[in-house]
Amino acid sequence: MERTTDHPPPLDDDTRYQAVTSRDARFDGVFYLAVVTTGIYCRPSCPAVTPKRANVRFYPSAAAAQRAGFRACRRCRPDAAPGSPEWNVRADLVGRAMRLIGDGVVDREGVAGLAARLGYSSRQVHRQLTEELGAGPVALARAQRAHTARVLLQTTDLPVTEIAFAAGFASVRQFNDTIRAVHARTPSELRARPDRRRGTDAGPAGVPLRLAHRGPYAAREVFDFLQRRAIAGIEEVLATPASRGRVYRRTLRLPYGTGIAEVHEPDPAGARHHGDWLDCWLHLTDPRDTAAAVQRVRRLFDLDADPFAVAERLGADPLLRPLVEARPGLRSPGAADGDELAVRAVLGQQISVPAAARLAGTLVAAYGKPLAAPDGGLTHLFPDAATLASADLAELGMPDSRRRTLRTLATALADGTVRLDGGVDRDETERALLGLPGIGPWTAGYIRMRALGDPDVFLQGDAGVRHGLAALHATPADTDAWRPWRSYALHHLWNAPKDS
Repeated sequence: MERTTDHPPPLDDDTRYQAVTSRDARFDGVFYLAVVTTGIYCRPSCPAVTPKRANVRFYPSAAAAQRAGFRACRRCRPDAAPGSPEWNVRADLVGRAMRLIGDGVVDREGVAGLAARLGYSSRQVHRQLTEELGAGPVALARAQRAHTARVLLQTTDLPVTEIAFAAGFASVRQFNDTIRAVHARTPSELRARPDRRRGTDAGPAGVPLRLAHRGPYAAREVFDFLQRRAIAGIEEVLATPASRGRVYRRTLRLPYGTGIAEVHEPDPAGARHHGDWLDCWLHLTDPRDTAAAVQRVRRLFDLDADPFAVAERLGADPLLRPLVEARPGLRSPGAADGDELAVRAVLGQQISVPAAARLAGTLVAAYGKPLAAPDGGLTHLFPDAATLASADLAELGMPDSRRRTLRTLATALADGTVRLDGGVDRDETERALLGLPGIGPWTAGYIRMRALGDPDVFLQGDAGVRHGLAALHATPADTDAWRPWRSYALHHLWNAPKDS
């Protein structure tokens, strides 16, 4: 069984109402409130006048509120709240199911496909989701489709019919009915909003998005982390004028086509950043990939984390407290593609980060799939597992044993022996990785942390950890006290100042 972590006790309604009264954004996405006198539901931080306690109902998901007949607030847009951080931590059926639903599995494969990935019956999956979240997988996927549709209506000039199918709806009638039920407006009325953000005037061509997060966000460290590891051909980090932050760009292999994601670093001085979000543009060959692309970018940038819970646990340790205070909102970046991350981890065994990035660039140039048209420095998709499983890999100049390890991993990924999606059991996957010749605990743990988004991984013996402890003039501590946020402790130690 997968190791478990302590979960916070469920909130009672009085605590929820107190959060609503104080407009506490920490609870956005954790629960939703509905007002019976208005028929709308909101996020806890909604700036509207606080309703009377007797008129409020609480729901664990937007889908549950919609199922109860409430429509989304036009002011706080609760459907755009950050995802619940609980799904990052939890390893049970509900947590795994929510990660897969977020990636669009129900839209593409149906409830039967979701259940098959989880190893349960459709009935069991529906029962557990309904008991805990007040809505089954179909309703949860419907809520996500409604959000995707709103984004496309308000940020693109795609015909309404195309948006219906791009958002995952089976018919235009279903699309129209859902939009009216969720937003109390027709699709045309949503599109006519005077403040809608079109790609033609909001920035680079594509779908402009604001990717919400909760609490402080240590953007500089995240962009530094990604820039040091950027692989030529599939990633680039561009400098912008001094008054703005950097731009991270990368290619994406998606269920229906390909895409390019462009994420902007908030201006350190705050001149461009007026809320808790990252600006992002998606350039997709097929708009049906919108929801999947958004989720992959969110995982990469760890946007659903709860920095308050992390800081509370890690800041209680005298060893980590100065690091936590120095970098509020430090994140643990995930991965846009689990298979890609695993291959990169094997390439990087026992060599420096820059050397690993150069080696991966050679791999991309030799075996990556070229884009139909290069876009700046982006020219390829990362090689897929099937291609690498049969490749010679002589171009990499690696020892034969390392090439065998890489091909063995690629074969396991290609035939499904090892899966690296949000629905897998993390313990079982780590054991499967360790069973492959040439993959040791550090590599398996690193893959678990980033490809599977596990917030509770600590890489024993890591050189960066030794450096961080030396900088603090400290010896290894009992890391169990840092659960379930040991991945964040790892990043704090990696970011420890050299002159401490």
